Order: sequence, then C-alpha cells, then structure tokens
Amino acid sequence: MFHLLQRNAKLIFVWGILFATLSAGVSLFFPKQYLATSQVLIISRDRAGVDPYTQARSAERIGSNLAQIMKTTDFYNKVMGSNAVSFDRTQWQNLSDREQRKKWTKDVQAGMVYGASIMNINVYSYSQNEARNLSNAITQTLTAQGWEYLGGDVAMKTISNPLVSPWFARPNIPVNSVVGFLLGILIASLWVIRYKQRHLFGK
Repeated sequence: MFHLLQRNAKLIFVWGILFATLSAGVSLFFPKQYLATSQVLIISRDRAGVDPYTQARSAERIGSNLAQIMKTTDFYNKVMGSNAVSFDRTQWQNLSDREQRKKWTKDVQAGMVYGASIMNINVYSYSQNEARNLSNAITQTLTAQGWEYLGGDVAMKTISNPLVSPWFARPNIPVNSVVGFLLGILIASLWVIRYKQRHLFGK
C-alpha cells in the first residue's frame, strides 16, 4: 500500500494543491471580519487570612464565570445601552432573539489567561474601526458594570486597549487552505488505494 501511494505521490500532491486552491477561493465569498483583542485584569480584593495564591485562583474562577455571563442577553443589553462609545448597532437590528444570541456568541469571545488573572476578549466585526469601537464598548461595560454580577469584592481594569488585526481574521484563508490541502491528499490517497490497487484504472 505504501509503495502504491509513493508511486502516485505526484497525483496525490496535485489533488492536495487543487483542494487547497478551491478552499481559498470559496473562503473569499464569505463575509470578512476583523479581530480586535483587548485584556482586562481581574483583581480579587484582599481578605483577612487569605493568601495571594487563593486570591489569584478566586480571580480566575470569577473571570471564567464572567466569560460565560458575557454571552447572556443581559450583558448584551448593557453593551447596546451604553453611551460611552459609539459603534454601529444596525448590524444587530432585525434579528430574532435566537439569531442575535448566536451572532453575539460568535462575534464576542472571552477567556482567561490562567496564572495571570487576565481575561482576553476577542471581538469580530466587519471593519477595523467597528471591531475597535465594539471592543471598547464591551470592555468599558465590563469594567464599569461587571460588579453587578459579582458583588463588591472584585475590581476590574482594562490593561490592554483593543489591538486590531491588519488583515481580516475571518474567514481564515491560510487555515482553510491547509484543511483543503489535507482533505485533497486524503481523498486522492483513498482513490489510489481503492481503484489503482484493484486495477480498475490501471497502475
């Protein structure tokens, strides 16, 4: 089997290139989105008798909870109702509740950097300015009103303003091309094994 694949390596490689090119071409037809990345430091306030390690772990758990809260309709409404930063709200209009939640969850993503009590916030939008503006609105809403979800024992501070990608981040053409290349190689290899080995199309 390996010898058969080796003999047809050029054919398999050509199919990989063909699928990679096709994947890259199809990706160009999808809506393009830019990425803005910001960071928020979560600080658990000092408590008597609590060591720094425990406080840091507490901040990480709080951050993980906040990342889930940011997906909710309540937090979405807070961002949309904020006047601190101007951003395009029209893209969120005329959507059903299900569509709005799906789009919000897809375009706004947060996760903790464990060991540092830092939350990374990724925001996607159709232009660099809109990605930056929406990211600012989200971080300002989080730092100003996040205490409502947590109580008064936690402080949050923006430590990195939005950094916007110079090129669109979605669709990810390099990744799609690699996936297409691997898929092409897989399909071509299966074809070689199945048909060439059975002499249906000759060796």
